[in-house]
Amino acid sequence: MTKNKSQDKNKLEPRPPIVVILGHVDHGKTSILDYIRQSKVVQNESGGITQHIGAYQITLPPAEAKLSRGQEAEGSRAETDEIPLPPRRDQDDFATRGRKITFIDTPGHEAFSAMRSRGAKVADIAILVVAADEGVKPQTKEAIKHILRLELPLLVAINKMDKPAALPEKVKKELSENNILAESIGGKVPTVLVSAKTGLGINDLIEMILLIAEMEELKTDNTKSAHGIIIESRLDPQRGPIATLLVQDGVLNKKDFVATESAYGLIKSMENFLGASIDKAEPSTPVLVTGLSQVPPVGEEWQAMGSLEEAKAKAEIKAEKEKRKREPAEILDIAPNQKVFNLVLKADVSGSLEAVREALQSIPQQEVILRVIKAEVGDITENDVKLADSAKARIYGFRVKCQGDVGLLAERSSIKISLWQIIYELIQAVRQDASYLLAPEICREKIGRLKVLAIFKTEGKKQIIGGRVTSGKIEKGVQAEVLRGEQNLGSGRIVQLQQKKEDVSEVIKDRECGILFESDVKIEKNDILEAYKEERKKREL
Repeated sequence: MTKNKSQDKNKLEPRPPIVVILGHVDHGKTSILDYIRQSKVVQNESGGITQHIGAYQITLPPAEAKLSRGQEAEGSRAETDEIPLPPRRDQDDFATRGRKITFIDTPGHEAFSAMRSRGAKVADIAILVVAADEGVKPQTKEAIKHILRLELPLLVAINKMDKPAALPEKVKKELSENNILAESIGGKVPTVLVSAKTGLGINDLIEMILLIAEMEELKTDNTKSAHGIIIESRLDPQRGPIATLLVQDGVLNKKDFVATESAYGLIKSMENFLGASIDKAEPSTPVLVTGLSQVPPVGEEWQAMGSLEEAKAKAEIKAEKEKRKREPAEILDIAPNQKVFNLVLKADVSGSLEAVREALQSIPQQEVILRVIKAEVGDITENDVKLADSAKARIYGFRVKCQGDVGLLAERSSIKISLWQIIYELIQAVRQDASYLLAPEICREKIGRLKVLAIFKTEGKKQIIGGRVTSGKIEKGVQAEVLRGEQNLGSGRIVQLQQKKEDVSEVIKDRECGILFESDVKIEKNDILEAYKEERKKREL
């Protein structure tokens, strides 16, 4: 037994670290990554928010892989918390394999909680980015919860140090209040002061990632069948289902058979994150593949299989389980005061679809249930319109378009299609549309009281009475409650109002008047009429 364990251990080889970048929106997560890999993502994203998870791998020259602590970046020295360097193990492997780092770039807006969590589940190291001029924000706290729950090795990048309002010590204090204690104030979490704008501290950040990776002794068994996680997927009009696979163990080869939890296929093409065709992918490498039977959801596990039959069998077993899970969900337990708002969701990629569905959960559903009757990746089709028509649903698309004459078909069928580029705007649109099913709020405003002094004539539901306004005013056409002592006998409407035998629209306090009152209540002398107005206000979920 001991011999086998030793042999298994000998099969293990160092692998590059997988790093997830978390933090509040606009604190500079993608900007830091841009600076590292010298490309521009932020400018292509709506509202400056990364809309779906992407993975990127950088390769450092040998000199950078062996940076000394505190090396200067772009001519400026960055502050890092001092920790002793551990003795180097497998020096040659560290110099060669350790030069690669895989980054998973997760969205920063609060609508992407599920995707940030998904990204964190596949990472070895977490970088928490906090703006030096803003400090800890709601999404920073949420990211901290993910990191602590998953017990990920953590590194804090305090960004935007180029700004005059930068207060790194204040940031560290706020982090300590959220269970993240920096090394410089007696804790164990390394912090690096950086600026994605000037490059300050970027080299130190990279060095710290490599240092933590070495301390974690990240290893892999390349003799195992390749397996990993789906980190992105979408339907391409020309190439069909496309998925980004992250290899966690083993080596994935072009022409391998692959099974996810819901899809299977033979890998027809395999590309790295730059779009270059490759024949194999080693551990910690993200690759874009084609050849799957359908678009798999983000977060599904995948595995290389021995044959197409094996791959298909694995996917079909999982698909049947998922089908059984979904079936009871279609039977809704609807309370008498609840209504149902049906919607069809279409999105550009699986990650976006997941984020939209997660964000919809933030909309209260006590009175109106949001029922997603279809959620798919891809453009809006005629079948989507036909389904929406039969189910009396609305269609919401995120970063997709309508195929062919779908817009005309929807117009003829009176089906509303909403297309959006920013997720929180789509969610707000759903909220507003579903709110039309809510009964309006009735707001009552009391405007005056009248004491009945005489009953002149009664004919059916109509009575002519005389009285004096004791408070406020009485207006023609408004409603009034009939009060007798402590009792509220009912209400009616002031049909006509006269003062000195002339029709008037209102009578003010301390003035007498005649009233034509219509009600089921028979009014008596000394009753009180309490006049009021009602306003119907639209409610929102």
